[in-house]
Amino acid sequence: QVELVESGGDSVQTGGSLRLTCRASALMYSMYCLGWYRQTPGKGREGVATIDNMGKITYADSVKGRFTISRDHAAMSIYLQMDSLKPEDTAMYYCAADPKSWCTVTATNMNYWGEGTLVTISS
Repeated sequence: QVELVESGGDSVQTGGSLRLTCRASALMYSMYCLGWYRQTPGKGREGVATIDNMGKITYADSVKGRFTISRDHAAMSIYLQMDSLKPEDTAMYYCAADPKSWCTVTATNMNYWGEGTLVTISS
């Protein structure tokens, strides 16, 4: 079953925090690579953070030190803790999964995608 369901998006002020959750079906959670991506109107999809089955994590330079990706095997979920949020973090955030072993934020051609959750940061 292909299921990736994001939640946690909201509108917050600059400097605030949000925690995004992606609940995955067993099939999706078993994929080698899981990640968070974001997109704004008129821009391509950008990798935010990825985590693979070995626990290797990558972050976009723009979020390093502010965002943290994690996973919970029991809940079959991945999370994105976002702190010190900035207006430029405003975007639709998507959870994605792929069986490929090359798992980095630059690999935006993931095979499976959720519907997204909207994050809006006001100044």
